Amino acid sequence: MASRGLMRLAERRLKPFGVGAGQIPVFYLLRNGETMSQRDLARLARVEQPSMAQTLARMERDGLIRRVPDPEDGRSSLISLTKKAVAKMPALREALHAGRAELLEGFSDAEVAMLCDLLLRLNRNLDRGVLREIAE
Repeated sequence: MASRGLMRLAERRLKPFGVGAGQIPVFYLLRNGETMSQRDLARLARVEQPSMAQTLARMERDGLIRRVPDPEDGRSSLISLTKKAVAKMPALREALHAGRAELLEGFSDAEVAMLCDLLLRLNRNLDRGVLREIAE
């Protein structure tokens, strides 16, 4: 329920900017002018390749990313953010920070720190579980 609620909140906050919550990992991973392949983006964002392909197709349609041929792999493209996407980043960051404040209302600083620690540990455990499943 918390995950779905977080996604709804993020979608509501980002909609005025023409950005979906699923696109935020791409913005984050490419934020400093980086270029990456679709495969690397999917791996780092921890999503399946088809999901990343759909996300990137929408972002390309909306003028938020550009693809250039990978000089080391002719079958692959390197993806980067466009100037349009970079220009949206401060407003996106502000919208998400406002959502975070709304979400954590009534929590003390110590409780927020504890929540972050617990979620990081939960994610590490989930990652180990996924790796075990792959190995089996």
